[in-house]
Order: sequence, then C-alpha cells, then structure tokens
Amino acid sequence: MIKNGEYEGLVEGFGTDGEGIIKKEGATVFVPFCLVGECVRFKLLKLKGNVGYGKLLSVLSPSPQRVEPPCPVFGKCGGCDLQHMEYAAQLDFKRKSVAAALAKIGGIEAEVSPAVPSDEIYGYRNKISLPIGIDGAGNTIVGFYARRTHRIVPVQACAIHSGWAADVISAVNAFIGASGLKGYDEVSGKGELRHLVVREVKGAFIVALVAAKVVDASAFIDGLKKIFGKFTLLLNINSNPANAIFGGEWRVLYGDGFFAAEEFGIKYSAGANTFLQVNDGVRGKLYSRVIEEVPENAVVVDAYSGGGMLTAMLAKKCGKAFGIEVVAEASRCADELKAANGLEGRMFNICGKVEEKIGDVLSASEGARVIVCDPPRKGMERSVVRAIAEADAEKIILISCNPATLARDLGLLLNTLEEKDGALVKNPSPQSRYSVTGITPLDMFPQTKWCETLVVLKRK
Repeated sequence: MIKNGEYEGLVEGFGTDGEGIIKKEGATVFVPFCLVGECVRFKLLKLKGNVGYGKLLSVLSPSPQRVEPPCPVFGKCGGCDLQHMEYAAQLDFKRKSVAAALAKIGGIEAEVSPAVPSDEIYGYRNKISLPIGIDGAGNTIVGFYARRTHRIVPVQACAIHSGWAADVISAVNAFIGASGLKGYDEVSGKGELRHLVVREVKGAFIVALVAAKVVDASAFIDGLKKIFGKFTLLLNINSNPANAIFGGEWRVLYGDGFFAAEEFGIKYSAGANTFLQVNDGVRGKLYSRVIEEVPENAVVVDAYSGGGMLTAMLAKKCGKAFGIEVVAEASRCADELKAANGLEGRMFNICGKVEEKIGDVLSASEGARVIVCDPPRKGMERSVVRAIAEADAEKIILISCNPATLARDLGLLLNTLEEKDGALVKNPSPQSRYSVTGITPLDMFPQTKWCETLVVLKRK
C-alpha cells in the first residue's frame, strides 16, 4: 500500500472512534464513516508500520444500518461521528465500546448492560459553543472546528441542537456584519470576536460573547431580543493567546447574568460557566439511577462535585453528603445551592484537589459510606483511586464520559491492573474487596462516539 493510493476493502469492525476497520495487504486501515459489512473505496492518507488511516471515497455495498445524515457538514465538522448509523446500531456500538475498553485496557471481563437511549436523538443539546474566526480570504466566519484542527467549518444550524441554535447563529452573523468587528485570528492575534457560547436553562438563555477586548454589543442585544423572550448577555474578555474559551474578566451587558431554576427538587442558579450535562433527559436518568443506589442512612462523598447539584440531591436523601471540588467558583456555587435548599448540616462543600482532601473526609466520616465519583474526561488521579480503594466504603459509584480512562481507573480499583516501574500492567491474580454489580452506558451524546457510563461496585 502507498500513501494517497486508492483501494477497495471490506469493513470488518469498528475502532474506538467509530471508524471502520479494513484489513488490506497486511495492514489495518481505519476509515471513518464506514459500517461493518460494507465494501468501500478509500484513499490511504497515512501509513505507519502496518497501521493506516484512510478517507472514505464511496460505499460500494451499503449496510442495512446506513442512514442518510441530516447535517450538510457531517464529515467536515468535528462534532458528530455516527450520523450515518441508525440509532439502534449506535447504542449497540457504544455498549460494545465500553465492554471492549474494559477488557483491553482494564483487564475486566464483565457484563455491560444495553445502553440507555436518549429520548431525543437530534436537537437534544442545551449548550452550543461556536468559535469565531477568519477564513483564508480574511472573512469572519462562525461555526465549529474541523476534526482535530482549529480550522473553522462555517455552519448555519446544527442538527444536534434545537432550532434556537440557527437563530442565534443568524443573529451573531448579522451583528458581525453591522458592527464591522472581525473574527479572531489565532496565528496573528488580530481580531476582536473569539467565541459565542449559549446555554438554555428551562426556556431561558444565557449568552456569553467572548472577545479579545471590550466591544460595543448593543446591536447584538437588539438582535437577541427578536429571537429570545428571556435571556441575559455577558461579555467575557479573553486576551490570552492560549486555547481556553473563557478569560478571567466578565461583564454583564443585559439581564442579571444568571437564571434561577429548579430540577430534581433542587433550586439552583445557572450562569455561563455552570456545569450541567448537555442532555437534560439523560441527565435525569443518570442522576435518578445514582440516587436509587444510595441508602437513606448513608454518608456520601461526592468527588469532583462541580456546582453541587448531585451533592445536594444526595444530601436531601441521605444523612450527610460531602462534595469535593477544586474550582473555587464551582464550590461557591455549591455553598449557595446548600443555603437555597436549606441543607445546612447535611451538605458539606470542600474546595480543594480531590487527591488532597478525600483522605481527610473519609477518615472523619462515620457510618455506612458511599463514594460517588464523576471525574473529568482524563479520569482520576492515581492517588484518588488508592484513597477510594482503601476507604472500605460499602458502595463505590463511578460516572465516566470516557471508556478508556474508566477502564484504567476501574482496573486499579478491582486490582486487575497493577503498577510496575511506573507503568500499568495486567495483574494475573487480581484480588479485590469489591465486586461489580452493574455497568450501564447511557447515551448522553447521540450521533457521537461518546457516552456516559455508570458503574456500581459493592463491597464483598
């Protein structure tokens, strides 16, 4: 096989990103947007050793599971991976992806339940983040990044967001045209507008315009008034050339800057930086399952607790719930949440690194203990895993949006992985005080390769 050569092949399986796997001339080639059983024509873009990466040119024999993607930029925009796959097949792919990661990375052979579906497979996202930049001709464009690049693909709408996304894209484009402001060029550092982030909270909209310097957004406010009945607009100043979306300076240009809401019986305030899962329906299914697993008399430690929503729900059911969160702003929000819901004496928020605080919290808590852990995509620090493993809690409940890091962390907890000379290797004789009672993927992100996974461990 040679680079840029064109070949035909049969798709025999899926890679972890949902790409098709084709065996050809002694090489294994990964080609996106293929389905198992299809014969396809592809172009070889890269070959290293016996592993190659290709571009799909045509499908010669389509799978019965292939469907027509509704999005005109599917395959160009980096957001969706699976719009060409019927939804039942997406759910099966995600269940198998979790099982494969657990076995291959973590050395864990366990039954994985069928993936819990999303009630909405399009239009489900409550948050949109749009980079604003320039194209090759110097024109300002609004859209999404292409896969593994910071090249912006212009869009007019997005299939996995509600219809309001198209309206807000139209409004920001009109504002750009009227104001004469330019999109930010990451290479030269020139231009004013960098991002637009919008979140819907119970029919109200929090809009954050990110700019490299202070700009006059009065025309944008007028445009938003035409499409949103209830909204607030914030200006975030980010002059840092790094890739972080938000800078440290915030200004409220219209409205209060936040909205009060209630969910699961918990009152809370949401702002531009508040973390909430992007799929309201699946978030409800996930949190309900977590709460069902926790006894009423338990003392719960909620690691990586964010703004405290789940901690508050746990505190409301149980005797005590301790939330540990490193981000000071999120911890302050959790304190406000505690006060708003009358949870003093039941909900305790601790600001700091989980690996530094969890030992003290666990040693100070008494009674039946349950640990809930919802880390970021990179997973848990090994010191956190060790502290959890040594805590002797009755139950450990893990939530993860990344099967690979879940497999690593779970392998360490179950002792199917062990450290040798700084590396993780599979343990031929694993011994653990915990057994797995449930592994359930939940499809928080339809049309993408990602899913949320809930794992419940019970002390033997």
